Amino acid sequence: MDHMLGTWKLKNSEGFDEYMQAMGVGFATRKAGGVLKPDVIISKTGDKYCLKTESSFRTTDIEFALGEEFDETTADNRETKTTMTFENGVLKQHQKWDGKETTITREIKDGKLVVTCTMGKAQCIRTYEKA
Repeated sequence: MDHMLGTWKLKNSEGFDEYMQAMGVGFATRKAGGVLKPDVIISKTGDKYCLKTESSFRTTDIEFALGEEFDETTADNRETKTTMTFENGVLKQHQKWDGKETTITREIKDGKLVVTCTMGKAQCIRTYEKA
């Protein structure tokens, strides 16, 4: 997973509004979230990783050990039970809350960080370039 460490800047986003809508995110928050260009910072200290997402709207910061469930408060204020795993070059984030589930995968393709968010039939692809 060390090849993912560093700062990544959002360059392209497809299907983000539909994905947020599928999760039940309200109209105003979806519109605000749709225009932001967040930076993602992935770092490691010891055996724990940190995934920080910074934007002018909100900054979220999660610290995790691979394979261990933890409590997460998301940027849209959902309280989730989250597990992060890493297999075959893919960092997988699985969130559960209120009987719902979503999966966010992160992988390096052609030197870019490609983030795929899936909630039911809704899917969003966000592409980041290393800063």
